Amino acid sequence: MKLLSSLSMAALLLATATYGQAGKPKDTQSMSHDNPFFAPSKLSYQAADFSKIKNSDYKPALEAGMKQQLDEVEKIANNPAAPTFENTVEAMEKSGQLLRRVSCVFSLVAGANTNPDIQALQEEVAPKMAATNDAIFLNTKLFKRVATVYEHRKTVKVKNKETIRLIEYYYQKFELAGAKLNDADKEKLKKLNGEEASLQAKYNNQLLAAAKAGALIVNDKAALAGMSEGEIAAAAKDATAAGKDGKYMLSLQNTTTQPALQSLSVRETRRQLFEASWNRAERNDSNDTRATIARIAQIRTEKAKLMGQPNFASLQLQDQMAKKPETVQAFLEKLIPAATAKARNEAADIQALIDQQKGGFKLQPYDWDFYAEQVRKAKYDIDESQVKPYFELNNVLINGVFFAATQLYGITFKERKDLPVYQKDVRVFEVFDKDGASMALFYCDYYKRDNKNGGAWMDNMVIQSKLLGTKPVIYNVCNFTKPADGQPALISFSDVTTMFHEFGHGLHGLFASQIYPSLSGTATARDFVEFPSQFNEHWATDPAVFKNYAKHYKTGELMPQALVDKIKKAATFNEGYALTEILAAADLDMQWHTIAPGQPLQDVDKFEAEALKKTHLDLPEVPTRYRSSYFLHIWSNGYSAGYYAYLWTEMLDDDAFQWFKDNGGLTRKNGMRFRDMILSRGNTEDLATLFRKFRGSEPNIQPMLENRGLVPEKKK
Repeated sequence: MKLLSSLSMAALLLATATYGQAGKPKDTQSMSHDNPFFAPSKLSYQAADFSKIKNSDYKPALEAGMKQQLDEVEKIANNPAAPTFENTVEAMEKSGQLLRRVSCVFSLVAGANTNPDIQALQEEVAPKMAATNDAIFLNTKLFKRVATVYEHRKTVKVKNKETIRLIEYYYQKFELAGAKLNDADKEKLKKLNGEEASLQAKYNNQLLAAAKAGALIVNDKAALAGMSEGEIAAAAKDATAAGKDGKYMLSLQNTTTQPALQSLSVRETRRQLFEASWNRAERNDSNDTRATIARIAQIRTEKAKLMGQPNFASLQLQDQMAKKPETVQAFLEKLIPAATAKARNEAADIQALIDQQKGGFKLQPYDWDFYAEQVRKAKYDIDESQVKPYFELNNVLINGVFFAATQLYGITFKERKDLPVYQKDVRVFEVFDKDGASMALFYCDYYKRDNKNGGAWMDNMVIQSKLLGTKPVIYNVCNFTKPADGQPALISFSDVTTMFHEFGHGLHGLFASQIYPSLSGTATARDFVEFPSQFNEHWATDPAVFKNYAKHYKTGELMPQALVDKIKKAATFNEGYALTEILAAADLDMQWHTIAPGQPLQDVDKFEAEALKKTHLDLPEVPTRYRSSYFLHIWSNGYSAGYYAYLWTEMLDDDAFQWFKDNGGLTRKNGMRFRDMILSRGNTEDLATLFRKFRGSEPNIQPMLENRGLVPEKKK
């Protein structure tokens, strides 16, 4: 099953800062010189010095950063000299360094290690950040200068290959932000933006609280039959930490389906866990998100109308590879029939097993994983309990994820225990290039906490830029279950895939080699940014990589070839379910964002049911990967009208991997070609052109269909 990252959290702040309300943020609290954000960190790579940062440092630093950037932008806008690339576009790239410095760190902490003070500040500062963004991109004088540079871009003395791309990037950014609107419509847009920014921050905090409150508390150990002793011990530890001593707690991850559903043999426990997940944000309490998202959706239709677009998706997709919602819908429609047909066949197999066992019930969503695992075991003689002992987390990281990167790209890693971290489980590695030169820092934070957003993501603590003289500081965040003390951190193969996926994002950031921060690393369209990450998943099963990390945690013995063969044979098992739940989420997102302006507030549950029925994705046994009420990606994480990107980029990554298979597989030569033509290019060229130059052709959907087991693989 393909695992998805929960979007690079690039900034809950910076994401919401795309829009905002009128007015400049007030400099209500001056920033002292001893604030750790006052100047760039003196640590390696300007990494944040968490030993010095206090909660109280963020607000004055953010407010000072906003004020400083607005002052800098005002000087650019009012420069009496004729507009040039240097005094307008490049000057904007140099502005806002304090705000960039603090917001990158605040975004990390807000997503991965939050607390009530951080959450309150999130809600307070979101509309201020949005207002700062509006004050820049709705500034008429500034836009006129950018437009002048844009109009004369062909006569600009090109300093480097990125110059023209940056000019076009800024012009489009102003255009999509509403810079061409008249003054009255700009004011309307600012009000809508401010309301949306506040609601997004509120939604994020509601959802985190809903997931925490929705954790299933189990009183009797017998109700957890089927889980391993290590998993039960971890559940007991989590319950004790939550003040429920003597009980067991199953925390919720952000997806609908929960990992424990695969092993829990007590059907009533499975039902309770599924319903806790399904209803987490729909309990008619303060954490119920439905009213919040209904208004966000309506605001987005109003913004689309102001911008002269038929719906919000049309507005959002202009700077994406797909360009139009119709293109997305046509792409999804190529997948829906085959996916749902396969899912129905899988459901029939599971129902047959239930009937054979005289279960006496009809398959429900909370039964699927438990019985699918039995079907898989019967078909392929394999189950998770056989597999997990060969996937110890640290070994997967060092001898799998890092090893593959070394083989392909020549980079090496050295753990740094001298750098302060924001939570004790976080690890830091320095990354060295193929010639031994130091190039980056990589932070990894793998264990689940109740003050951490669900899912998995990558982002930058420091953005690479030759203009600013900064090297990348990258982090990966996941939500794997932390073992009880003294127990090994054994993970599923799906978790292994997640580690490779998020590190693929990491490589995209680590290899960034751009002059301008706005074009650096992963700062690409949503329907391209998941390409490097999903591509990197393929190396988890490459024979040379797999045998280097798939070793028994006790004996160090390699996974027996017979078990390896079973895993490979089972690779496309359950793919009908896996693809259908993702398609349902992608289609649901697109339908929310193709609502026409002028529509009333939607009844969230009714809208969802009708949307899935319309596209024949309402399979009762296969719930959407994210229900609307807890679909963090599209309401607060910047993937509005963009969740299809995971499937779109799967097409790209499978086709690119086909090129590797056709040209010798895992070799340094192939790796360096991919690094040079994709991973190190950031957003410096049209992304479709970038892919076409690497692949030698337009993307082909056939390898994706084959890898998903939806069509027979071509004979060699």
